[in-house]
Amino acid sequence: MSPVLQPPPRRTTRRSVLAGAVALIAGGALAACGGSSGTASTKAADGSTTVTVLRSTGSTFEPLYIAEQQGYFKAAGLTVTIKAGAQDTSQNAPSVLNGEAEFAMTDSSGFLKAAAQKLPVRVVSNLQAATTKTPPSDGLLVKKDSPIKSYADLEGKTVGLAALGGTLQFICEYSTKQAGGDPSKIKFVALPLTSLNDAVQQGKVDAVYTFATFLDAGKAAGLTAIGQGTNALPGLPQALLFSSQAWLAKNADTAKKFTDAISKAIDYANANPDAVRAVDTQYTQLPADYIKNRTIQQFSAPIDTGVMQTVITNMVDFGLLKAAPDSNSLLWDQAATTTNSQ
Repeated sequence: MSPVLQPPPRRTTRRSVLAGAVALIAGGALAACGGSSGTASTKAADGSTTVTVLRSTGSTFEPLYIAEQQGYFKAAGLTVTIKAGAQDTSQNAPSVLNGEAEFAMTDSSGFLKAAAQKLPVRVVSNLQAATTKTPPSDGLLVKKDSPIKSYADLEGKTVGLAALGGTLQFICEYSTKQAGGDPSKIKFVALPLTSLNDAVQQGKVDAVYTFATFLDAGKAAGLTAIGQGTNALPGLPQALLFSSQAWLAKNADTAKKFTDAISKAIDYANANPDAVRAVDTQYTQLPADYIKNRTIQQFSAPIDTGVMQTVITNMVDFGLLKAAPDSNSLLWDQAATTTNSQ
């Protein structure tokens, strides 16, 4: 999860947020469809194929830099430029569609919103997904004496989020539904990420959903974590890579070399957590103590197709998607898949 997402404070309805988000994604991306995303890859002076990838501004991009550092890109004949993309990663779609980048990162909700608008983008690889193999790095926080003891108790309550309509709102609603509650009776409000813990401590909201160092800080300050965070749905994509359908059609060999290099980097990252910490130190704004002590979440390349369908069905049910995207228009035909997330 991106630890530097800091949207301005606002109070709004789920319907208005969804409409605004979809308008931004669709408007920018459709205007870009006349660009060069379908052109063939270009060559560098040394004969390697040049590729640009837009990463998140927070974290979970560590395998990209590890692939570069370990020489996996070079061995594949690729010269890869890694650049910070939009703070809201769902807004990276226009850059991919107009040819500014061949690949970009987002999360499951960001990608599905674009896909639901029939934008010609495809997932090429997962980077990280929720898993019960490691402790949750995100979660719902309440005051120690709160009457909220489970997600079912959120009915009629106000929950603060750093951004509305995304994966964290989805998992909050999903966990409420799984606990037997009614997600439609929760009021979500957007607050600056750095003020979430204070907001619940001061009683401005009944609960907050936060992540990374902010989750740890909240628990250290006496707040109580409820549930299992995104681990409640193992296989839920927290970070994935996508490209344009047109570019993939003309550059399948390059795309396969890129995703194979990422897969090797994921294996290396999982076996060498200090390499992940080194990337965090150089490229993130995470505090040094947090980087040193945090549990390194597992990375994974395959997309769980069953979980993706669960996400789609529930996002439509919760009003986070106006309509379900065509399941045949989500994944690149060479993307690694699974149905056995744990």
